[in-house]
Amino acid sequence: MELVEGTVTIGGERFPEVGRFVDALDAVGDEHGVTVQAFDARYVVSRQHLERAVELADRERARGDGIARDRGVEILLYAAGRRQIDRALEMGVAEGKTPAVILVDGADRTDGDPDEGAAADAVRAFVESGETLGDYDAERVGEFYGIGDRELSATTAGVESLVLERVALLVVER
Repeated sequence: MELVEGTVTIGGERFPEVGRFVDALDAVGDEHGVTVQAFDARYVVSRQHLERAVELADRERARGDGIARDRGVEILLYAAGRRQIDRALEMGVAEGKTPAVILVDGADRTDGDPDEGAAADAVRAFVESGETLGDYDAERVGEFYGIGDRELSATTAGVESLVLERVALLVVER
């Protein structure tokens, strides 16, 4: 898995709408045999957050218990800890300038050799490079995942651990 970090601008000449940006990511994924999924970095607490989402999404798909038909959407659902696609899409990029983390992963491919490195390079052309991973918005994350002050004060676990718990719980919330 490779992660591309930076700022995505949607609403300009190159990507006038989110759909055009998503289409460009899908084209890179198809060309290189990988899954490409963009996240608003303000919701992503760590690299482990996305690694766990990929691991669980792939495991459930291998068992035939996947939620979505598309692997990228499945990963998004697990990262969001939600079964509803419309709610999970809040974690995606939106119009305007968005700090982003774009996941590039070909681990599930059996039809040829995925080229994550070349795909990540292609995706870098779509973003203004910069560090975004780990610079999440604690208030936004708390609201999105339902993590309040009461829960935080009742445990020694931090926000990252609680988000990882939400990601893992999606498997049992059937």
